[in-house]
Amino acid sequence: MLLRESYRDEQGRSQKRTLANLSKLPGDVIDALKGLLKGGTVIGTRPDELEIERSLPHGHVAAVLGMIRQIALDRLILSRDKDAASRRHCDLVVAMMVDRLIEPRSKLGFVRAVDQETANSSLGAVLGLGKVKEHEAYDALDWLLDRQARIESGLARRHLQDGVLVLYDVTSSYFEGRCCPLARYGHSRDHRRDRPQIVYGLLCTREGLPIAVEVFEGNTGDPSTLRAQVEKVKDRFGISRMVLVGDRGMITSARIRDDLRPAGLDWITCLRAPAIQALAQDDGPLQFSLFDERNLAEISAPDMFPGERLIVCRNRDLADERARKREDLLVATERELTQVQERVGRKNSRLKSAADIGMAVGAVLNRKKMAKHFDVEVADAYLSWQRRFEQIDEEARLDGVYVLRTSMPAEHLDAAEVVQAYKDLSRVERAFRSLKTVDLEIRPIRHWTAQRVRAHVFLCMLAYHVEWLLREALAPLLFHDTELHAARAERISPVAKTEPSEAAKTKKATNRSTDGHRVMSFAGLIAHLGTLTRNTMRVPLRPKHRFTLYTKPTSLQEAAFKLLDLNPVRVQ
Repeated sequence: MLLRESYRDEQGRSQKRTLANLSKLPGDVIDALKGLLKGGTVIGTRPDELEIERSLPHGHVAAVLGMIRQIALDRLILSRDKDAASRRHCDLVVAMMVDRLIEPRSKLGFVRAVDQETANSSLGAVLGLGKVKEHEAYDALDWLLDRQARIESGLARRHLQDGVLVLYDVTSSYFEGRCCPLARYGHSRDHRRDRPQIVYGLLCTREGLPIAVEVFEGNTGDPSTLRAQVEKVKDRFGISRMVLVGDRGMITSARIRDDLRPAGLDWITCLRAPAIQALAQDDGPLQFSLFDERNLAEISAPDMFPGERLIVCRNRDLADERARKREDLLVATERELTQVQERVGRKNSRLKSAADIGMAVGAVLNRKKMAKHFDVEVADAYLSWQRRFEQIDEEARLDGVYVLRTSMPAEHLDAAEVVQAYKDLSRVERAFRSLKTVDLEIRPIRHWTAQRVRAHVFLCMLAYHVEWLLREALAPLLFHDTELHAARAERISPVAKTEPSEAAKTKKATNRSTDGHRVMSFAGLIAHLGTLTRNTMRVPLRPKHRFTLYTKPTSLQEAAFKLLDLNPVRVQ
């Protein structure tokens, strides 16, 4: 191994000469000399020979951004807008979606999180955002809202076809401020009647994948939101045949008459308690002998529901739970009425007039919702009550009984499929839980104008669209039941509760997947992926020379990216 040099002699001819014989040097020293001669830098073994200038969490950014690129959601958002301003807005929208999934925060917090100086992940660097100003995030929200209809239509083309089942439900989220024109006092699902709120409805596929969202004023009733969804599906999405699945408070007889039937859409919903009681009268079509040997039966009531099928279900577990809950409420109500009675009987009590006693009794009955089950007698300095046993027994007869109504013919959807389709509404509730509390934290809503609030909700919906797909891909590493369909097929009846599959039971008992990896929640897995970091390295001997080095993935991270079919280093 010789070190040789080229030179020109006095006549200008090219010559070579040996400067040193390196044969006796160790191999690593020779390799280092080769690197130096090629323009490289030698790094010693001391700690100060190589520095980590910056280390940013990267794995969770790669997973979420990689999924967005896989499903071409960024291209759908950008569409035909090819100018530089639109590309900048699209990059910021994608960044806000990723940020909402890895750590929900305000738009000002997002600006700090992607700024090079205060970044807490590799998101800004991977997307090449550079310096982001606060107004740019708000401008990107406005830009996104202008394209909401087109984006939702694109999602519908991907996931909805004629004749498909579509789930629809609404929820509410409360406001801390008072300035938004959409914020109104109404029925609060968050149990915050002291706060104004907004109402928003979510359209999902049967599997629970969100397609479209719409925001309404906080005092909007559930049924009145249905017409807008019908128009959206028929006119914007171009779907002529569809089965809309909604709960009893959403798809009412009035909405069927005024909105669904004129539009030619089918429906699956549930009857309210008074309608079920009418069917269960002595001469009614609902006879309890139907449930002697089964928990599912199909009946018809052409006088009350012409042209519709009625599927009657009885869930014995639900019946036991309702009976237990009713008895607990009755006992609790009697206990509080006894306390009111003791106050009336005290010598120096202020609770003596019939009006004051009536107000105290009314507060108890309203709080427990038990007024219909008690006969109360009130007079000056007097209070007595007793249970209405006939009323209680009449209600108990219908414990666990619910009746589904649908316009779908039996040859297209049998009774068992109708029941399962209605039970799939729980997937929309799961979406609302993820949007509001578990992962995306749509609250607190930090916007004042109606347009910004709508854009914020739409952004959260798009983020959940990505989360749903991530959950499906990562299901083997989560506590999800990957054999749910097989477990459903083993049930005696669709009315019965679906028991977890053996694979799910084993996963929960051992906290391990079938291939031995530790399973965890979705949020826990995303946090673990974030420990795969993107390091900016620097050599002190050459201060201007920097390079990027990624940490070696753990076995769990490797398994996750294999399921996602992603290379975390190449997500750019």
